[in-house]
Amino acid sequence: MIGSLFIVLIVLGCGVYQYQKGTFVKSFVAIVVSICASVVAFGYFELLGNVFISREILLSWAHSFSFVLLFVLTFAVLQTAAIQLIRQPINLGLWPERIGRVICGLFLGLILSGILFTIVAMSPLSAKYPYQRFDERIPDPENPSKLRLNADGFATGWFSMISRGSLSGKRSFAALHPAFLDQLFLNRLNVDYEVPIIASSEAIKVPQKGVWLASEGLKDSDGNPVQPKSGYNLTIVRVGITSSIEGDDKFSPSQLRLICRKKGDDKNPFTGKGKDVYPVGYLKSSNELQIKNLADHIQISRSDIDFAFYVPDEFVPILIEFRQNGIYQLPPPVSYDQSPAAEELSMMLEEQKRAAEKAKEEAEKKAKEKETAEPNKPTE
Repeated sequence: MIGSLFIVLIVLGCGVYQYQKGTFVKSFVAIVVSICASVVAFGYFELLGNVFISREILLSWAHSFSFVLLFVLTFAVLQTAAIQLIRQPINLGLWPERIGRVICGLFLGLILSGILFTIVAMSPLSAKYPYQRFDERIPDPENPSKLRLNADGFATGWFSMISRGSLSGKRSFAALHPAFLDQLFLNRLNVDYEVPIIASSEAIKVPQKGVWLASEGLKDSDGNPVQPKSGYNLTIVRVGITSSIEGDDKFSPSQLRLICRKKGDDKNPFTGKGKDVYPVGYLKSSNELQIKNLADHIQISRSDIDFAFYVPDEFVPILIEFRQNGIYQLPPPVSYDQSPAAEELSMMLEEQKRAAEKAKEEAEKKAKEKETAEPNKPTE
């Protein structure tokens, strides 16, 4: 409610200002400049932010600061150039000017409020700001709460759209961030509990054959069979998570996500549009699934963790992302029989078999020694 009211105030403020102080041409130019500045900010804030993170500068504020810096600099340069080009006032008439200035002002306010809310969502602030998008106790990525004036969704949505077109380049924003706002809010879900929102550049890794379909006999921690989900494949991904950031010893499942693409459309994982999928838990053993809430805490350890994801049937996982800046390209999925879990289970069973055979041999040996050591009983 407060977020929507804030957007309304920004939109109305821009509309009133342009009506009183601007002209239709200048108002329209301000819209074009804002769009161009946001394109530059969305396109390069991660690159600049990761430079800061690699030098341990700003850290959790690196991406939001980089976005603001790029947006402000680009806006200032383009606006200055535009003013120089249109020094002479252009008047289109009384009513075209009045109506045009108001419409352009309102649209400009929508753009600027969307940019502002996106910047706040990038920052290491409580997940309640700028509004409550998910329930902090039981977050559901499939049902985010959106504002009635969805300004931030408008700002990120149109850039995702153009990033799949002529501005896609080698790395499409829509491919890496199919639901960018959801990622930002879920990443900050536990920031109040001192869970960092960024990671080191090599925070995650996945071994070869580290993605496989779960075995059919999988059970939960209560011993009940894990029920299949219609239209989905339960997929296991073995993830190694490390950190070189001071105080970084835990994370939440909401900070880990798969980026999936439709089968047959996964040749280049960095172009097109993806779909994000969040974990439902992790394997405690080869046949036991520990169900986890996205808001739970998990300690970072030296050993790999086998996370479980429900991946739609028509999709295949191609990338895994961690927090705001960690990303790793996944190897092709394999069947359970080819997975490391099956190999480890086979090795464990083999060791148990050898241990049982050894125990049997030792028991037989002791029995023979006992028979040999016993004196012959006297006969009557």
